[in-house]
Amino acid sequence: MSGWGLYAGAWALFVLSHSVPVRAPVKPWLVATLGQTGFGWAYSALSLAVLALLFIAAAHAPHVPLWPMPASAHWIVLAGMVPAVVLLSLTLGRPNPFSFGGAGNHRFDPDRPELTGWLRHPVLVALGLWAGVHLIANGDLAHGLMFAGFAGFAGLGMVLIDRRKQREMGLADWHALRARCRHARLCMPPNATLRLAIGLLCLGALIAGHQGLSGVAIWPRFLP
Repeated sequence: MSGWGLYAGAWALFVLSHSVPVRAPVKPWLVATLGQTGFGWAYSALSLAVLALLFIAAAHAPHVPLWPMPASAHWIVLAGMVPAVVLLSLTLGRPNPFSFGGAGNHRFDPDRPELTGWLRHPVLVALGLWAGVHLIANGDLAHGLMFAGFAGFAGLGMVLIDRRKQREMGLADWHALRARCRHARLCMPPNATLRLAIGLLCLGALIAGHQGLSGVAIWPRFLP
């Protein structure tokens, strides 16, 4: 399988890998088998592997140009990646009863909400930022469809997760918790400075290793 066939297969695998494991009765069985932590690690590893396959498939799909890359594309991408990385740095592993991936949700304090309480879905917001700015910089059909798909996946995911959480918590309780968070003062997580430093180091590593990840070296473009 090659070309568009590989690309379509990678997309099908991406959709299946992000829908089947979180549906009942599959997720309860996986959690019972692997444990909640094991399920989180396994799901994350699967997601990264499928994402890498989709990148490879897009790189090998026929090149069909749609729009030229802007001369300042690298700065546009950086302008979106910095807030995306900041969001991930400050929210990963923090309690979040509104979305997926929250750790220790029983410790969530709606009177001292962090970004998780204000945005509800910070990981999906970061995904949307990443996809949106990369869509501008990648004007061929395969990558355009891929990044537009990721942006749509992020937006649709927020809607679907809100609906699921409203069913689980009860609509009135969900709205009450949401209102309480909106009217509280925003707080930063513990070790926020360290989290930000690690996040920015990771961003630097992504820029330096971009050629290995996507075949395109971008760090020279930031040099004078």
